[in-house]
Amino acid sequence: MTRAASIRSLLQDGRDARQFSAAAWAVGDLGGSIDRGLVGTLAWGGDPVTSHSRWDLASVTKPIVGIAVLSLVESGELRLDDRVADHLPDCVGSNTASLRVRDLLTHSSGLPGSTPLYLDHPTRTGLLAAVRALPLLAPPGAAVVYSSAGFILLGLIAEAASGRPLDRLVQERVLAPVGMLDTGFGLAVERRPTAVATEDDPWRGRIVQGEVHDENAVVLGRPAGHAGLFSTLADMERLGRALIDGGGALLSPTAYREMIAPRTDHLALRRAFAWQGTDAVGSPAGDLAGPNSYGHTGFTGTSLWVDPDAGRYVVLLTNRVHPTRAERGFTPLRRAVHDAAFAASAPVRV
Repeated sequence: MTRAASIRSLLQDGRDARQFSAAAWAVGDLGGSIDRGLVGTLAWGGDPVTSHSRWDLASVTKPIVGIAVLSLVESGELRLDDRVADHLPDCVGSNTASLRVRDLLTHSSGLPGSTPLYLDHPTRTGLLAAVRALPLLAPPGAAVVYSSAGFILLGLIAEAASGRPLDRLVQERVLAPVGMLDTGFGLAVERRPTAVATEDDPWRGRIVQGEVHDENAVVLGRPAGHAGLFSTLADMERLGRALIDGGGALLSPTAYREMIAPRTDHLALRRAFAWQGTDAVGSPAGDLAGPNSYGHTGFTGTSLWVDPDAGRYVVLLTNRVHPTRAERGFTPLRRAVHDAAFAASAPVRV
């Protein structure tokens, strides 16, 4: 069985099991696409997914924002050892005041994980106050705890340091240099029906389509560092190629190496700056990605994974939260797709 048939069949089986209504994938290297395709519909009973469909990237937003943050470090507008309160005066005297940019980037700040702050704090002002008041679960640098709150703070720090709104900063430092013309925070109202649907959200009382799935991002009301980007398969391929090209137009070779270097191997989970490394056990990368590979996953069923040694990337886009976020076997399916993508075999161009 060829790799193309393997990935297509895996994802068709996933759709048949109603893990998602739609999926798109791409495997590539510097020479272009090795394998790519689409299966399914924008929603159950909806129109077929196309190459122009926008996908809610969810937490794959984090490393894209992270690249912009590191570009500010490279330009001298920000330092990795800067503290939160150095840029956000509202955080002075709070639990977050002394946290460093480097600890936020590696999820080792001690801030808790994906906390549903929106439930008790329905305004931007209230939610940001709640972020500042979050208790630390561990001293900074003592543990890896995946934290969306940390990247909310990073987005605010990036805005303060650059003097630009986050969407403009990400556009200038990441999207435009790579040519990701169909990627951005949110969609215009008239384009939302062409996006891939996510959850039938009890909080909003409707199926979410073309609007950010993450409820904390909804309450924040403006582009945020932890979630909110929408993209197409082709744009994510462009990012994958830029990364296996050593950072391409994004960062200098030195800054790129600094970004992807493991920072938390002395802790339980491997993290680089804004990226997840390949853990020894249970990594979403699967079993065949190289030891220096890195990537990120998104709650909606998205991922980008890069193996710099093999010079190969894999993009996987699904709406695994449609119509509900209940786990239906997607985690092992993603690992299987990544294994198929990184299987050692000669490229067969598509």
